[in-house]
Amino acid sequence: MISLSHLQQLKARNEPFGCLTCYDATFAKAMEVAEIETILIGDSLGMVVQGNSSTLPVTIDDMVYHTQAVAKGNQHALLLADMPFMSYATLEEALSNARVLMQAGAHVVKLEGGAWLAETVRQLARGGIPSCIHLGLTPQSVNVLGGYRVQGKTREAADQLLADCEAVVAAGAALLLLECVPSQLAAEVQARFPVPVIGIGAGPDCDGQVLVMHDMLGLTFGKPARFVRNFMSDSESIVEAFTTFQQAVKRKDYPAPEHCFQIAL
Repeated sequence: MISLSHLQQLKARNEPFGCLTCYDATFAKAMEVAEIETILIGDSLGMVVQGNSSTLPVTIDDMVYHTQAVAKGNQHALLLADMPFMSYATLEEALSNARVLMQAGAHVVKLEGGAWLAETVRQLARGGIPSCIHLGLTPQSVNVLGGYRVQGKTREAADQLLADCEAVVAAGAALLLLECVPSQLAAEVQARFPVPVIGIGAGPDCDGQVLVMHDMLGLTFGKPARFVRNFMSDSESIVEAFTTFQQAVKRKDYPAPEHCFQIAL
């Protein structure tokens, strides 16, 4: 079973690792065959499974159900589970909801936010609950951000993101996840902080690369995000597509320049 310490060793060796979203036992087993190191039970299920227009309607009960399903099919990957919208607005809610996700089979809980999460991260760590902090484009805050847009595009915004990373890592965050930020900024985060950094639309220098499973299988109806690559197009099976993704990450063939945001800071 992959552990946080194993991911730390991969970071130290500059060996990238793969991460895909997953929502049930069968796909978890397929990802095990492909040797995917980390699985995210994402609140993206609100869109790709439930058919909602955003992640906001997803509840903690939804996350518990899908975490249990994935955990039953998994004997290999480190499992990250999303804390859904407003499930960690207070410290008490955060501890209670993180507890039920861990009891459902998660190994790490993922929260969206910045320095304001530091005390929550600290208390979770004291309770034996590792956390992954999601920064940059945070889908749960899409209404505040004004849409799905690249974040950290100015030096001031980049410095704020770095300060947020500093605060949550100092508080005990086990992982960072960066979404839709310039490659140069992600590289700076990866080099500066000791914890593994997972990227999605954050360039090739992140320690891990994550995609929504449906996207990388070509099940995006409409224009896909810039960072999406269809791994199913040249594969004969879903397991082969997962394996191709994993190998591309390991070889650092993905993400390629066309999947990245290059913005001078």
